[in-house]
Amino acid sequence: MSHVAPNFRQASREAVLNAQVIAAVRKTADLLTEKRALAVADTPDFEALRDYGRVRKLEISGDLEKYAQLFTAHAEAAGAFVYRAKDAAAVARLAIKIAADNSAKTAVKGKSMTAEEVELNEALAAAGITITETDLGEFIIQLANEKPSHIMAPAIHRNRAQVAELFTEKLGTPPDLGTEALVAAARKYLRAKFLTADMGITGGNFVIADTGSLVLVSNEGNIRMAATLPRIMLAVVGIDKMITAVADLPNFLALLTRSAAGQTISSYVSTITGPRRDGEEEGPEQLHIILLDNGRSRIASGPYREILHCLHCGACISHCPVYRAVGGHAYEATYPGPMGSVLSPLISGLTVYADLPNACTLCGRCAEVCPIRVPLPDYLRGLRSDVNKPPLTMKVAAWGAGNPLLYRLGMTAMRRLLQKGSSGLMRPLLKEWLVCREAPEPQAGESFRAWWKTRIQVPRSDGK
Repeated sequence: MSHVAPNFRQASREAVLNAQVIAAVRKTADLLTEKRALAVADTPDFEALRDYGRVRKLEISGDLEKYAQLFTAHAEAAGAFVYRAKDAAAVARLAIKIAADNSAKTAVKGKSMTAEEVELNEALAAAGITITETDLGEFIIQLANEKPSHIMAPAIHRNRAQVAELFTEKLGTPPDLGTEALVAAARKYLRAKFLTADMGITGGNFVIADTGSLVLVSNEGNIRMAATLPRIMLAVVGIDKMITAVADLPNFLALLTRSAAGQTISSYVSTITGPRRDGEEEGPEQLHIILLDNGRSRIASGPYREILHCLHCGACISHCPVYRAVGGHAYEATYPGPMGSVLSPLISGLTVYADLPNACTLCGRCAEVCPIRVPLPDYLRGLRSDVNKPPLTMKVAAWGAGNPLLYRLGMTAMRRLLQKGSSGLMRPLLKEWLVCREAPEPQAGESFRAWWKTRIQVPRSDGK
């Protein structure tokens, strides 16, 4: 873990100047948002599904412990080993012990943001266990020694040419390979890892309380191979990933896949209940599931409870104008974008991530696209209040806004200063703000107030 305190303000200043990264981020974000819009438009009952998902998640977050215990009982009855982990250190101890007890020295890993949250790769590597990321995006950033830039598209910030150069450097492939050839090269390299790994590691998109099942959703076959080929399987899952019943799964899948990648269903949906049984031809000999708390129980009892409903689809991230201007690494946190600006401070503390609640324009797009209707703008405003004391300038602005005469004079002055052809006094003051934004330019001519005054007859106070 880095001992340098996260600094979104500084990191974002540098990020907006990286034209290549921002172009790559926006290109993929545009694709994801367009696909989501098409998928939602083709689903007439999508708004009803959102309401359904929120109601069911409210039931779960209202009593996380009850559903965690129910899941544990059913999973253990199916032959799995279930553990509870209070924090990242507890996950590391459990994972290392599981590996040691089974003489596991190599592991293949599916994409897991929960494992990123607790820095599981680093803990296992320090214990002498070699981990290979097998999701293509995660594999790319592992080769580059980077962190994910997006929770669904980890290598969103890298273009094809950069990936080709990286593969040449790390894997010895010919330079300037096309996309299909790069995928084939990764598949060839990873296939040997799958066949020889002692342990497979995954996260979990859902865990089902009434069956003890683990649900994995993916568009690549890697996560299914990680869950079936090695003799030991370990899943690290936040207790917030709980759903009450297997009957709820189709609706939650419909919300997740449409919101994440604009699909009616992902290429692979795996439901795993216990290890391989006698007579079955595939599956792990042992299934270990670590249920991670890491502050989630505390969050569930507080005012920001609904952030635990998040499906980690990434829709709010792809639609966020701030994320699209700076990319994911500027947040210097496991979870970027709007959901990360709420979840990261709640997990790690506002003293660590004090900047993130302010990394928002409060445009509301995140709430518009959230499949579970998490009130992200409300939460960001709440966290701002928790961490910020209004500066004198804001107090003066609030006082002025509350005085009708001063408000009118101020708006008139601001309008003139921002108009083209004006002295441009405001633009030097907005120089840093304008690096990744366009300044508003009021139209010439009469203002809205002047237009309103000449067209609307305002009733007199005496009613005449």
